[in-house]
Amino acid sequence: MRRILPCAAAALATATFFLSSPPAAAQAARPTAAVLASGSDETLLQAREALRRRDQAALATASASLQRARHPLAQWADYWALTNRLVEARQADLDEFYARWPGSYVEDRLRNDWLLELGERRDWVNFRAEFPRFRMNDDREVTCYALITQHEDGADVRAAARAAWLAQRELDDGCQLLASTLRSAGRLSDADVWAKARAAVEVNRPRPLRAAVALIDPAFERHAAELWENPQRWLERTPRPAAPASIELELLAVSRLAAADPDAAAAQIDVLAPPGSAGRARMPLTHQAMAWAQVARNSALRLQPQALEHSQRAWRAWDAAARPGTAPPFSADSLAWQVRAALRAPEGDTGRWPLVKRAVEAMSPADRADSTWVYWHARAVHAMAPAGPEGDAARLQAREAWAAIAPQMGFYGKLATEELGQGIGVPAAPQPLSDAEREAARRLPGLDRSLQLISLGLRGEGVREWNFTLRGLNDRELLAAAERACQREVWDRCINTSDRTRTEVDLRQRFPTPFREQVVAKARQTGLNPAVVYGLIRQESRFIMDARSHVGASGLMQLMPATARWTARQVGLAWSPSLINDRDVNLLLGNTYLKHVLDDFGGSLAMATAAYNAGPGRPRRWREGATVEAAAWAENIPFNETRDYVKKVLSNSVYYAAVLGQPVPSLKSLLGPPIAPRPPSAPAPNRELP
Repeated sequence: MRRILPCAAAALATATFFLSSPPAAAQAARPTAAVLASGSDETLLQAREALRRRDQAALATASASLQRARHPLAQWADYWALTNRLVEARQADLDEFYARWPGSYVEDRLRNDWLLELGERRDWVNFRAEFPRFRMNDDREVTCYALITQHEDGADVRAAARAAWLAQRELDDGCQLLASTLRSAGRLSDADVWAKARAAVEVNRPRPLRAAVALIDPAFERHAAELWENPQRWLERTPRPAAPASIELELLAVSRLAAADPDAAAAQIDVLAPPGSAGRARMPLTHQAMAWAQVARNSALRLQPQALEHSQRAWRAWDAAARPGTAPPFSADSLAWQVRAALRAPEGDTGRWPLVKRAVEAMSPADRADSTWVYWHARAVHAMAPAGPEGDAARLQAREAWAAIAPQMGFYGKLATEELGQGIGVPAAPQPLSDAEREAARRLPGLDRSLQLISLGLRGEGVREWNFTLRGLNDRELLAAAERACQREVWDRCINTSDRTRTEVDLRQRFPTPFREQVVAKARQTGLNPAVVYGLIRQESRFIMDARSHVGASGLMQLMPATARWTARQVGLAWSPSLINDRDVNLLLGNTYLKHVLDDFGGSLAMATAAYNAGPGRPRRWREGATVEAAAWAENIPFNETRDYVKKVLSNSVYYAAVLGQPVPSLKSLLGPPIAPRPPSAPAPNRELP
């Protein structure tokens, strides 16, 4: 259970989970005979430690030793040694490295690092030569540097540059240099810059905000800092910059205020644009629309019922300002939260489904294609269809949309299947791998290196090496690579690799059952469905027994220390912190805790899994308000991590039922009945649950 820390509330929506695997506890994968024979494993680990200490001399010595021994992982020590002195390196040093390790992951990884260094040096000659050889090409800052060179070479890069700059969340040299370069050349307008400033406010990033407004006028940086610190005070101050800058800064201040207090922001909009003021308002209608969209987003994040009305006010302002059919400048996130706000509205609210439909239709084509919004848009179309023959076309449109996503194996693919009145099917097993296919996978040196790195506790490096090696593999090759990982019991690589196949699906690879006897026994001992327990473990730890999350949760079922200690008392177990990674103890305590939260939430798996991830206090608050169908309740979970977690655990559980030989349940049956406030007749919540 990964408890989300209250002090990190500002980052909850983007919280991420990582796994670490210390060498002493590395599981399953073992060094090959060649590695053992070399006797150099310890030297490699010493090199990694020297990198941590930034000890160039020790790194160089270890790297040379490993190369002399022809250690299979010598290239990693060589990479660490060169990255440790990259700021003083020359192009010739890099060329020599590339020649030593051609086609390898570390060659491309170092090229990524070197391109960033070249960009900071403004060495565009060498940058131009290096960039076309960068195979991963997945670094936004490198992309920004590359766009600068293309602009200097006469290409029109405005659209790509604007997209890259707007997507930048943290301030970095490459994308900021790109913006200032294009701004100086007259290729970024004031409107582009204000759009960037609004995006920075929405994602809670003050430095990109200040850097953006300074592109228009350096004096605006002080205003941005002040409105960030205290938006209400800034809105009440005079004098302000002249219009139109004052209007843009007011919108930023209202948006910033909405993040802390949506009601205060709503009141402020009414001050800047009193109802009925029309063209006499200080804030133009377009800006009113954007301001109300931000108020709606932040009130929806708080699950406030007024979020629906705020969304409707945003659309009314936009309709009054724009030509019919013009797309509004609402962010993707604000449109998503408009949909969620509508889904929480009472069934009888006539504005509910029209808002779902309109908000989805305003999304970008890429966002609209996401199965989440395909499903809910179809629900809206179906619900709004007139009775009788007049609604047949709309109902057919909804069914066609559900049919398009039903083959997808995720949460909304299953719900779409059930909307069509069909049972969830299990993919047919692929043809067994041939000896030749297995041998081809065994001949991929990147997979060997990855498994060796993981066996030595260098999981991060091993995962990157593995993923790089998978590039361009077809389904059969991916199945063969996944089988290698499964056989070595490196379950995260087994699952993630098999998940990549598109047409051939090996359910037992994607949903493996390690420790089957123990997991099933502990689940039944505590009165839980083993399929649900497996679905949860797959999402929590990928069956890595010594997994540890960024907030300190440990083991197969990712227990927080305080939760493990409390649960141990409930079962009469003498507790010691060292027990948390013991497989059987972790399973006993994780199952017991899950059963406690399931009972506390009246058997609702949706609320119980949310409680397992985010703590029981939050789902207790999230269930307040109108009665909401369970799928809509799950979609409205305010934390991205927990929302994704609940949907994946329940979706996993459907397939685990099949793998375990159980009847395949419907997803709606796992979601359970609509979620409402705790009934007065229900037992009081267990406030002792950690």
